[in-house]
Amino acid sequence: VRLHSHDVRYGSGSGQQSVTGVSAADDGNSYWRVRGRTAAVCERGTPVRCGQAIRLTHLGTGRNLHSHRFASPLSGNQEVSAFGEAGEGDYLDDWTVVCSGTYWARDSEVRFQHTSTDVFLSVTGEQYGRPIHGQKEVHGMAVSSQNNYWKVMEGIFMQPSEVFKAELYHAEL
Repeated sequence: VRLHSHDVRYGSGSGQQSVTGVSAADDGNSYWRVRGRTAAVCERGTPVRCGQAIRLTHLGTGRNLHSHRFASPLSGNQEVSAFGEAGEGDYLDDWTVVCSGTYWARDSEVRFQHTSTDVFLSVTGEQYGRPIHGQKEVHGMAVSSQNNYWKVMEGIFMQPSEVFKAELYHAEL
């Protein structure tokens, strides 16, 4: 299942832009940009550390992956939505990358834990009807499980910056 969004609002809860899970691999509404946490600068090419707070910005609408203490429409878990304008929202857009090792590796599975409410970004089997028929509910769950592992499937990957490469390979004489 791919993390997906489009300019369709929830009919309940916050009324913000919906975030869903889809199976289709060729849908442009499943692209997200990894950015630094709110009010932080993240230089392009800087690897993301495990335990680092980030924002995920939906490419199509410019809204950030967001969560807050509203009930999700189908399961009653915590709602996950897309919020803000032109990539700017608030502190509820921040997610911590939970992974093993030092850095988020492109081919590894990770979890995203909401920095303010501690829920994990999850998808289970609940499916919407109209107007987003067949798409799965994405929500926040209080416990980690198989339902909250995510993996990058495609995208534009930046080479590590020269500063990072030097840090990795520097040896004292």
